[in-house]
Amino acid sequence: MSLASLQEIAPRKIGPAIASGRSPVEQAGLMSMAALGPDKETLDAWKAAGLTLPDLPAMRRYRLARVRQQLIAHDYAGIVLYDPVNVRYATDTSNMQVWTLHNACRYAFVPAEGPVILWEFDHCDFLSDHTDSVDEVRPCVPWFHFCAGERVHEQVARWADEIASVVRKHGGGNRRLALDHCDTEGVAALERIGVEIHSGEALMEEARRIKCEDEIRAMRCAIHACEAGIDVMRSHLKPGVTEQRLWSYLHAENIARGGEWIETRLLASGPRCNPWYQECSSRVIEAGDLVAFDTDLVGSFGFCVDTSRTWLCDDVIPSAAQREIYRLAYDQVQANIDLLRPGLTHHDLSHRALVYSPAEFRHYSCLYHGVGLCDEAPNIYFPEAWATWGYDGMIEPGMVMCVESYVGRVEGGPGVKLEEQVLITETGHEVLTRYPFEDRLLG
Repeated sequence: MSLASLQEIAPRKIGPAIASGRSPVEQAGLMSMAALGPDKETLDAWKAAGLTLPDLPAMRRYRLARVRQQLIAHDYAGIVLYDPVNVRYATDTSNMQVWTLHNACRYAFVPAEGPVILWEFDHCDFLSDHTDSVDEVRPCVPWFHFCAGERVHEQVARWADEIASVVRKHGGGNRRLALDHCDTEGVAALERIGVEIHSGEALMEEARRIKCEDEIRAMRCAIHACEAGIDVMRSHLKPGVTEQRLWSYLHAENIARGGEWIETRLLASGPRCNPWYQECSSRVIEAGDLVAFDTDLVGSFGFCVDTSRTWLCDDVIPSAAQREIYRLAYDQVQANIDLLRPGLTHHDLSHRALVYSPAEFRHYSCLYHGVGLCDEAPNIYFPEAWATWGYDGMIEPGMVMCVESYVGRVEGGPGVKLEEQVLITETGHEVLTRYPFEDRLLG
């Protein structure tokens, strides 16, 4: 698919919008939506790398079908989605996703059968004009305190009446409704008028778990763009740069390549690498420091790229302690990737994985986790946490897993974070992330 093809996809619902009386300025804004994705430079880089662009309409149809399959399997009339990642999955629409993570003003109704309805806040009805996944756009009823103040109970009743009406109209007599996220006032308001509420979080995780070929194509493009950004960040790693300044280059390159946001600030240097989870600071990086980071990046086409590397700053010889810890982390990642194949269970992976003694070494919070539009289920724990937190399931083709490693001695010293993103295939696995490891630290 070329840039021209992407531009052809975006405005296909503009006709009715223009007919509804939009001004020439608004019409120009609609046409510009085609340019919200990757630019020509990024598309050319993907072409040079031999990557195939996703068929976006086919990808949208697959995702919507996955959600509907889950609704039918659970005998739900439909699901109301507030989580912007779930809304993106079901409708492929996006509007200030980070803002709507904490302001519940944008939501969608996906029925088991029937039209998909999207509620947008004021003046944003045109933002779904690029996709056939949305059949109707309505103005939202925001009933959280910022918008409703002391009138929350009045507004939540309005909202509930409208949700109940679409359930009655499109549910075929079924009043069982799933919700992914909703405050207690909303649940109570729906239940008072006869709607039976169920949690939809697990349903959406299950729908998102298996990726189609077009999703994998999109993910490959996102990974390529992310790794180009990592390369720019690497070129700026010099003594005297601060952790925050270094991290900013990845943000800039992600946006420039059609990416969206980064969920964390996980970059640390020198003594701040152990223990892990210290976010980037104003610390000045020095020659000989290890610099570790975790991308946690929502990139091109809205796909997450979750990979980690640890670098050595400047042209210096690493210490024996640095090489030892790096080798332990590298060996752990490679060994645990080698285990991945269809037919294994979460329990299998937890108890067969290479792990180091927690009495001697600090480790990451999990061994593996799923990934798609963001970090996803399953979360596969270390064996000592299995009895308390572990839950089982099957590894299947089409899943994408992140293989995690953090190693740092409990007593202190250097720490190393490494991570690879891996596709489960019919016969085994394929490592999707390709950024090189640090040869000097591998020895």
